[in-house]
Amino acid sequence: MATNNVFKGVLLVGLGASSYGMLATFVKLAYEEGYTTAEVTASQILLGILGTLIINAFQKAKKGTDVVKASPADRLKLVVAGTSLGFTSVFYYIAVKYIPVSIGIVLLMQTVWMGVLLEWMLTKITPSPRKMLSVAIVLAGTVLATNLINANEFPDWRGIAWGLMAAASFTTTMFTSNRIATHVSSAQRSLFMLFGGAVVVLTFTALTWPGSFNFDIFLKWGLVLALFGTIIPPILLNAGFPKTGLGLGSIVSSIELPVSVTMAYVILHEKVSIVQWMGIALILGAIVLMNIKLRKRE
Repeated sequence: MATNNVFKGVLLVGLGASSYGMLATFVKLAYEEGYTTAEVTASQILLGILGTLIINAFQKAKKGTDVVKASPADRLKLVVAGTSLGFTSVFYYIAVKYIPVSIGIVLLMQTVWMGVLLEWMLTKITPSPRKMLSVAIVLAGTVLATNLINANEFPDWRGIAWGLMAAASFTTTMFTSNRIATHVSSAQRSLFMLFGGAVVVLTFTALTWPGSFNFDIFLKWGLVLALFGTIIPPILLNAGFPKTGLGLGSIVSSIELPVSVTMAYVILHEKVSIVQWMGIALILGAIVLMNIKLRKRE
């Protein structure tokens, strides 16, 4: 029974992470059709809120008074924490305007070492040698995966800057989402964090508004982006992680990286060299090294 639960958890986490991995390719396709970053992010966040509201209503109808309601203080904390979700979407989607998806996702994966650094700063506890080694491997893999060693094909610095900002914001999201109002259902937590994300996204939309907004984005790409980026992944990841545990779950969730690169290679026909694949393999290996539980000798 325990083995079946772990397998089910691996499947749920893998599907949730794969959904995230598809996002950037869909965004690129939307850009090719003339949609703007503001239109893409606004449609995703608003339809995501609508979908999450429906899920919350369904849970309330099913469980009734058993559902733990978030207090006003919890709601405020979740909304503030959720602003990082909005920043991540805006920064990441701007980044892939300037650089290939295969490089953008590698930059987003810098959350591996950023998370270690943030934990070190907040807890004042020096990371273990295994974590430090993992960080070094991630940085080496990043140099290869982003093709920085090839001066003739150096990525646009604007894309690199926005990509790193997205990674920093995503690191904040991951760090806070597992520490704030954990006694409240994941659907409620997701909803209020989305409200915070919406504040950032809609502010960005207003500031960059050219005088028109193509509402076709809601039916063309908004629904797809909301499903694969806002609604499905949190449900699957929240259901899967308790079954896999944090270590195994983190390893499985790293499938987002190869899925994103493969989607870009197959659908967008982006060029991905052998050296870049080697860099991706190094990053995946570092994630495994950081999270795998080493057996203690008797």
